[in-house]
Parts: sequence; structure tokens; C-alpha cells
Amino acid sequence: MASNGNNGFFARHRLLVVAGAVVLAVVLMASFMSHGDVVPVRTVRASRGSIRSVISTNGKVEPIANFEAHAPAGTTVKRVLIKEGDRVKKGQLLVQLDDAAARSDAAKALAQVRSAQAESSAVESGGNREEVLTLQAQMVKAQADRDAAQRNFEALQRLQQNGAASPGEVKAAQDQLATAEANLKLLQQKKGDRYSRAEISRVEAQQSEAQSAYSAAENVLAQLNIRAPFDGIVYSLPVRPGAYVNPGDLILQLADLSKVVVRAFVDEPDIGRLSPGQRIEVTWDALPGREWQGSIASVPASVKLRGTRNVGETTCLVENKDFRLLPNINVGVTIVATEHQNV
Repeated sequence: MASNGNNGFFARHRLLVVAGAVVLAVVLMASFMSHGDVVPVRTVRASRGSIRSVISTNGKVEPIANFEAHAPAGTTVKRVLIKEGDRVKKGQLLVQLDDAAARSDAAKALAQVRSAQAESSAVESGGNREEVLTLQAQMVKAQADRDAAQRNFEALQRLQQNGAASPGEVKAAQDQLATAEANLKLLQQKKGDRYSRAEISRVEAQQSEAQSAYSAAENVLAQLNIRAPFDGIVYSLPVRPGAYVNPGDLILQLADLSKVVVRAFVDEPDIGRLSPGQRIEVTWDALPGREWQGSIASVPASVKLRGTRNVGETTCLVENKDFRLLPNINVGVTIVATEHQNV
């Protein structure tokens, strides 16, 4: 009877027992999970710093002062006195090209100049020295003949007044004087108008052409000795001693690299954020960790297509005291559009 009573009790309260067990399990599990999900919280003291907005892009390095020497004529390289990367001083002799042919051309041109000058002088003075002396002698004789005829005519006129000379003698003396005066006048005219205007123009043009040819020859001769026009670094030297160069071939490139231009290519949407004087930072993949400082010199005046990008070319000036930034290299450019300090 007692066993039947216990079974009846469990049967009546079975649902309550199960429900209690479930609640206990949920509570235990929640407690376990809450201990595993504790999130640590870190606190720091507030401090001031800088906030900035930047534009990141790429650019190309260009020298501010650049010099290129080209062969003025076809010749051979005689001497190369420097090597690529050398720092040179203004006026320093860098490369000598063979000047034998140029000297010969200059000598021929000078001879032509002197010949033209002599002909021009002859035209101005009425002929060459021999011709001038001959003409002068003829004029002296003609002047003497004229003076003698004048004296004879005047003497016969006085004699005629005294009845000592006939009219025929006076007339003959007068005709002789007229002939002498005509001969003198002809020689004087010959001296003044020996050459026509066309002949004078031809001689003047010939002299001008000869002088131009000589100046050109001297210019070529001067360019065969290549000197540095300013202090700088030789960054390109494609020639070697003994090599033949054609007219216009590049001999060397020299630049002052203490300060360079960086031409930054800024995408069209960012152009409106640019203004002169903004600070820039330049990096070069070939020298990781290095950074050069500069500023914007001018903002884009137009937009052009560069590859698949519409960009404006922004000119920046960058200090390059260590001369490590080289002409024509591609660099990374960070433009500080806005910057706020101590906020």
C-alpha cells in the first residue's frame, strides 16, 4: 500500500520536477557563459594632437636649372674629363670634341671675310691701291694741265688788249683751257662714280655673308669645348672617348639638384582642394623610409588625360640638399590639404 502511495505522488508531481530541472540547467549554463564573455575595458588620458587631410598621388622629378650639350657637328669625342654623377663647378671643362675640321672651316671663313673686306674698301676708295694711285697721278697731271691752260689764256687776253696777240690765238688758248677742264672733270667723276650702286650692293652682301659664315664657324669651334654653365651634377653622360657623334647627338646632361621641381598629378575631383604654399611630402620607392619636404608653387590651369586618369599637373618645389632625388624619376606625393595642430 505504501509503494502504491509513493508512485502516485511522483506521477502527480512529475511535470513540476522536470520543469525545475530545466530551470536549474538554464541558470547554470547562463552563469557559465557569462563568466566566459567578460570584455576588458581600457581607459587612457585625453591628449591634444594634430589632425590633417591629405591628397595622395604620384609625380615626376624635374630639375629647375638644366643644361644639355649636343654635338654641333659630326666629329669624334676627344676627351671626357668627368663621369656620370660628378659634381662640377661653373666654367669647368667637361668634354672636348675633336676640332681639326672646325678649325679648318674657321680659317677658310676668316680668309673669305678678309677678302670681302678688301674688296669693300676698294669700292669705298674707288679701287685697289694700284688703281687709286694711277687715278691720283692722272688727276694731278690734269690739274696741272688745266692750270697751265688757264695762265696761257689769261696772258693772251692781256696781250690782245695791247695788240700783241691776235683773236685767233686767244680763241685757241680758250679752247685748250676748255679741253683741260673737261679732262679734269672726267677724272674727278671717275673717282666718285667708279662703281655702280648694284656693284656696291653686291660687295656689301658678299662681305655680310662672309662674316656670317665666320661667326658660325667660330660658334661651332666654341661648342666643341663643353664647359659647365653653372654648379651642378652630371646626371647623364652617354658618350665615351673615341666615339663618333653626329650633329645634334646628346653629349651630356647637367642639372643643379639642390632644389628640384616635382610635377604632381592630382585627380580632377581633388584639384579644388589645392592652393599655393600647401606643404607636400615626397617619397621614392628606391629609398624606403626617406622623405623630402616641399610646397606647392602653382596649381593646375587645365586638366589633361594621363593614362586612364583626368589629372591636373601641380608644380611643387622640393628641397634636395643631399642630391638623392634624380631627374625623371617617379615619386609618391602626399599633399597636406588641411592641417590642424593642438586639437
